[in-house]
Amino acid sequence: MNSHMFFPQVGKVIASTGSRHFPRLLHDLIQTHLNVDATHIRQVRPASGTLGISTTLLSETVFSAAEQAACDLGAPARLHLVQRTPEYQFELHVLRAERAAFSACERDRLQDISPLLLPMLHKHLEALQPAVAERSSGDSLQTRFQERLAQTGLELSARELQVCLGLLAGQTARQQAERLELKVNTVESYLRRAAIKLGIGGRHSLMKWMYATDAQAPAAE
Repeated sequence: MNSHMFFPQVGKVIASTGSRHFPRLLHDLIQTHLNVDATHIRQVRPASGTLGISTTLLSETVFSAAEQAACDLGAPARLHLVQRTPEYQFELHVLRAERAAFSACERDRLQDISPLLLPMLHKHLEALQPAVAERSSGDSLQTRFQERLAQTGLELSARELQVCLGLLAGQTARQQAERLELKVNTVESYLRRAAIKLGIGGRHSLMKWMYATDAQAPAAE
């Protein structure tokens, strides 16, 4: 084991828990122990019953210098670790583009560090749960908004739609500008155009319009 590389890398992985850097740093940590071309982490919710289909909640893959070689070969060498909880199953897969299977010694190396890897993976996926829920909420918001547009026969431009969804999600015009890389007055301009098309007075009546029935139109401000 390259201990002079391994232990500093552990600290970096722990510090990156819940961030987009975690998969890459975890991959680098594993590479201090054995040679791999790709690392894949997955969180699934197992279906009840043996014939059920599991639901993938999160799936991330990191490739190293071999890029897509591990996948292009069709059947890369693979090792995996699995941890189960009452609600979820956490999986860590390491792949190598070489056709030769991992040796027993390499399997032992991965198993030796599994008591360290799996708890870190568990903490990372737990930290991502609010983000997963937020994305799911955002998808529901967009679906409802587009259904409302279809009901009224109205059309918005892509930017107008983005701005309206952002405001419905609680973002300010300034936050929208930063996210969309626009000027604040440009965001406000898109909002005014959308308000005119929707027949509302501004952002405060946007939520009322969103959840109004066809017979209930919000009064202009």
